[in-house]
Amino acid sequence: MVVQEQVCFGRELRRRRLAAGLTITSLSKLVHYSKAQLSKVERGLKAPSQELARLCDTALGAAGSLAALVPARPAATGVAEALSDEEEVWLMQLSGDGQSWFQPLSRRQVMTMGVASVAGMSIGRQVTASPVEDTTLLGVSRALFEHYRQLGQVAGPELLLPALIAQVHSLQELSSHTGPTIRDGLLRLASRYAEYAGWMMQEFGNDQAALWWTRRAIDLAAAGGDRDLAAYGHVRHALVTLYRGDPPQTIELAKRAQGAGLPPRIRGLAAQREAQGHALAGDYDSCMRSLDQARALLDQHVPNPKSPVIGTTNLSDPVGMITGWCLHDLGRPQEAAEIIGTQLALVPPQALRTRARFGIRYALAYAMAGEIEHACRLSGELLAGAVAVSSATIAQDIRALVRTLARHPRNPAARELAPELAAVLHAVNPHTQRRGIQ
Repeated sequence: MVVQEQVCFGRELRRRRLAAGLTITSLSKLVHYSKAQLSKVERGLKAPSQELARLCDTALGAAGSLAALVPARPAATGVAEALSDEEEVWLMQLSGDGQSWFQPLSRRQVMTMGVASVAGMSIGRQVTASPVEDTTLLGVSRALFEHYRQLGQVAGPELLLPALIAQVHSLQELSSHTGPTIRDGLLRLASRYAEYAGWMMQEFGNDQAALWWTRRAIDLAAAGGDRDLAAYGHVRHALVTLYRGDPPQTIELAKRAQGAGLPPRIRGLAAQREAQGHALAGDYDSCMRSLDQARALLDQHVPNPKSPVIGTTNLSDPVGMITGWCLHDLGRPQEAAEIIGTQLALVPPQALRTRARFGIRYALAYAMAGEIEHACRLSGELLAGAVAVSSATIAQDIRALVRTLARHPRNPAARELAPELAAVLHAVNPHTQRRGIQ
């Protein structure tokens, strides 16, 4: 971008930010860029990336006006090549003993270290172009993605993340050597791998990395012609703020993903997340309205056999399950337990992550309702699965269960279960310090 274009973008960004009543600090929190970088962009001292332009578009309701001021990159340009010196890249190392680590670095740090390629592996020869323009490559990669999702139901995120990140890179590289139709399909699929990597990073306990990979997913999807995933990125971000206990931000983010032109499934999942935010805020009426809206929207969804389903695939009635979840947060544990129990019976036995997630909440609801023995029995049946999937978000409900049971020190079942719960928490938390993901 030439200097004049930088100045034009910066001037328009500042005008729209002030019109929205936002400070640079407020905008930086919305788009997750530093105040210093936003200030440089506004003053025309730094060229904005397409990613920043899209994020500001959404945050300021610019309807694409800001993104239109940033020239598109050539189709063959990789995401890593577009990163500025101050933006992050991720390095992955795999060692012979099975250990691995992931490190966020600025591109400047990478160059200082003398790393040959920030895009990924460099084995020493160019990728050979695919000789055919058919769906074989795309179909195999799509089938593999479904297998990884199934694996994610029975294994911890530390086992999946190296493979998911490698798949993102491989698909992105392959997309540069195929025809336009397959290229777009590969980039969209790469975005789904990146989005799933973001979810696994949250399960690992690293929210910063989760949001980083979600942004990468949005970039890849847009490069493949799918701009709807940007809206789903708000739903994913809202899950992070939900677990951080921030109802206003959760509601605000969820509302951004409910535009009239978006697919009904994304809008429905966003309405579900909004309901969870209202529940956390204690607003029963708004919560129920959002749940009704979510059900109506999700009922309109028509599955696309050529594209992986966005969101969970292990709940036959996701709105029903989330209703139980919300009722617990609304201080109605008995009602919550009845609904979650009904829905939990429909979850496939092999979906350990889903069963542990909602099962622990099921036990917590009974504990909150004062049915301690029943809560302890349910928890005991789920702990092995919780250890297997090693989830930071599930651990959050386990800690809540520990606090609840601690209020009943004389109950024999609670005393017996306490050491087991402590052992589970020790096994899955804290992820980042214990297993070396930075």
